[in-house]
Amino acid sequence: MIDIQTRNPPKLLVIGDLMIDHYLWGSCKRVSPEAPVQIINIEQESSSLGGAGNVVNNLKSLGAHVDVISIIGNCKNTNSLKQLLNKVGISNKYLKTEEGRYTSKKTRIIASQQQVVRYDVESKEDISEKSENYIFNTFKKIIKNYDVVLLSDYGKGVLTSALTQSIINLSNALNIKVLVDPKGKDYSKYKNAFLLTPNKKEASDATQINIDDNDSLNKAIKKLRTTLNLNISLITLSEKGVAIYDENMRIKPTQSREVFDVTGAGDTVIAAIGYALGCKYDIDSAVEFANLAAGVVVGKIGSATTSINEIIEYESSLNKSLSNEHIKTKERIVEIARELKARGKKIIFTNGCFDILHTGHIRYLEQSKQYGDVLILGLNSDKSVNTLKGKNRPINSEKDRAYLLASIGVVDYVVIFDEETPYELIKSIKPNTLVKGSDYKINEVIGRDLVDEVKLIDFVKGKSTSTTIEKILKNQ
Repeated sequence: MIDIQTRNPPKLLVIGDLMIDHYLWGSCKRVSPEAPVQIINIEQESSSLGGAGNVVNNLKSLGAHVDVISIIGNCKNTNSLKQLLNKVGISNKYLKTEEGRYTSKKTRIIASQQQVVRYDVESKEDISEKSENYIFNTFKKIIKNYDVVLLSDYGKGVLTSALTQSIINLSNALNIKVLVDPKGKDYSKYKNAFLLTPNKKEASDATQINIDDNDSLNKAIKKLRTTLNLNISLITLSEKGVAIYDENMRIKPTQSREVFDVTGAGDTVIAAIGYALGCKYDIDSAVEFANLAAGVVVGKIGSATTSINEIIEYESSLNKSLSNEHIKTKERIVEIARELKARGKKIIFTNGCFDILHTGHIRYLEQSKQYGDVLILGLNSDKSVNTLKGKNRPINSEKDRAYLLASIGVVDYVVIFDEETPYELIKSIKPNTLVKGSDYKINEVIGRDLVDEVKLIDFVKGKSTSTTIEKILKNQ
């Protein structure tokens, strides 16, 4: 996976149809005596951002700077929409009310983790010319502040043909990429966009080519690129991944492991691709990243989002992540720890020199991981080891030691520190559990005052770096 960092997150602008995804959660134990329908006993109610709002929410969750321009209704759903935007830290300063319109709300009834029925309240007609002018004039004023523009078209009237073309033409003149999640059968209004993200059925409808094998897929994806003058043509293929065509076609396979709900997966894909392109990654890397992001969200119920750290964890669980992606700076590990704790994860911390890896180290780390969900290992730097162990140590450099430790399955993150003790690092991370070897007494463990609990682990007898070094010296 690409090693996306969040120090300089991209700036993205979303334009499209904002919605509310409303859920009624319950259980079904009987059928109505009035009609052959299920009776759902509603136990919980929830709402989240949908449509273009779900794209915005996904971008925010990934760590992007994001704004949204849209037209909303003058109905009771509008206040709920604004509250949902505020809740995730998105400004509503570029939203304009149009009289007579309804803000879209989709209500889904879920029983035993299965969607039973959905009902919608919304407007579908095109927005007024006055609203079109508002969006484009606002867009002209702020477009230079963004790296990528995402058009999230749900066919509810915000992205009219004239407005969509105006946005694409101005963006192209400024060399800013426009990514489109399209709707309908006529894609002419998306002409000259950087790329579109239709699924297989949508691409079949738009090209009038029945996509049922690689040959028909190749014809359809080429036709989209040629007729619409796209830089890159994409077609999402559900569980098979994403097809890409620029000079040649290739398919990036999906990274999904278990599917619970595909609601909003397309929003995640375009958000993740936009995020990665905003970080200056190439299209292949961006699609690989999007596949991982989608793999996370389809494992959740409802219109879900994901974060960079969830994606890294997920890829790691698929045994496809590179070891160096688990080595983090102090600043980054603090961000990661904060997010992990917000998601209810129990963090374990341990530290050491780990100069020459041996069985004792592995057993120690395996036991450490059993005390929680995520194991963060503080690694003494070369400078720190030299101070603690003497001028002839370490044998292996901090980079080599960090890489080897990061390759061990039970170690989630490695962070290098220069100090003689990890006290300040522990103070920043705020782990739940601190693990040390049983050669310490609990009242001797540095950082014990900063954690919920301290665990001591017995070492494997006869296994140590010093013993290994002595054996090597004897055999010289």
